[in-house]
Amino acid sequence: MKYKVHRFDIRMSRDQQALEDFLNRLKGEVVSIIPNVHPHFTLGGMGARISFLYIVEKTVTG
Repeated sequence: MKYKVHRFDIRMSRDQQALEDFLNRLKGEVVSIIPNVHPHFTLGGMGARISFLYIVEKTVTG
């Protein structure tokens, strides 16, 4: 088995369709999606933001 890791820069509020298109173009099987989560401070307190995703794909061997 071989795996490939893709980095997908994302803004969750606007990139849903782009992520969906990217996932549908993959040839192999998606094994995992790992978000890069970091703290974000706002006027109302603290939150979290996701700046990119790592997408692990099991590639087709043949």
